[in-house]
Amino acid sequence: VFQKWVNREISNFDYLIQLNTMAGRTYNDLAQYPVFPWILRDYTSEELDLDNPAVFRDLSKPIGVVNEKNAKTVKEKYENFEDPLGMIDKFHYGTHYSNAAGVMHYLIRVEPFTTLHIQLQSGRFDCADRQFHSIPATWQALMDNPNDVKELIPEFFYFPEFLENQNGFNLGQLQMSKEVVNDVVLPKWAHSPEDFIYKHRKALESEYVSAHLHEWIDLIFGYKQRGPAAVEALNVFYYCTYEGAVDLDALTDEKERKALEGMINNFGQTPCQL
Repeated sequence: VFQKWVNREISNFDYLIQLNTMAGRTYNDLAQYPVFPWILRDYTSEELDLDNPAVFRDLSKPIGVVNEKNAKTVKEKYENFEDPLGMIDKFHYGTHYSNAAGVMHYLIRVEPFTTLHIQLQSGRFDCADRQFHSIPATWQALMDNPNDVKELIPEFFYFPEFLENQNGFNLGQLQMSKEVVNDVVLPKWAHSPEDFIYKHRKALESEYVSAHLHEWIDLIFGYKQRGPAAVEALNVFYYCTYEGAVDLDALTDEKERKALEGMINNFGQTPCQL
């Protein structure tokens, strides 16, 4: 697969799907859903210029520190963390770039995710301000908040329907602007959900991303996923998210085991290292 990708016989999209599959990710498990990168950082221009490197996200950095000003906070959090019981290793992020709640967050307008979201929120929609209502606003929130580290899901590159409220769900109103949450607000350069998907996919297959995608792959699937390289890259997540970090079979206490399983499912899981 790698050789095919290097020779450009398969697309960036296909390569990412295959890496996800090899690392144990699947559409059948929300806790291990395929993970894709944010690839753009320009969601405000009237036109999207894919020949300009400045429109792309820095793929060599975890999403939590793509905005340089978050790096200091993230570093300090890691350096100052101490678990009095000595069980929990230091980490940069207490949340994860891929988890079940995040998948439902993006896909809330499409069944069965709508129903799953409502179940998660004890029978109703979460408050409107926490809904996925705008792509530019979601990106801005990532830039402002080092605790929000959600990457994307593959649907952002092929499935325009998830951006439309075709079922007419009542997702509420934003508190400040009183704006009704309906279809997802798109970047200015996208004239429709189809246009967004078309341009976003084109961006994924662009020359810039083809040249830099391996840097992101190192962080998510490769050698910067754990160990000293991960520490240096500001890429360490809560210990429960790593494969093999917890031996569930060794836990004899049923309650403890259930609690840990729940935690792993909610926190998200780091893919198997390839």
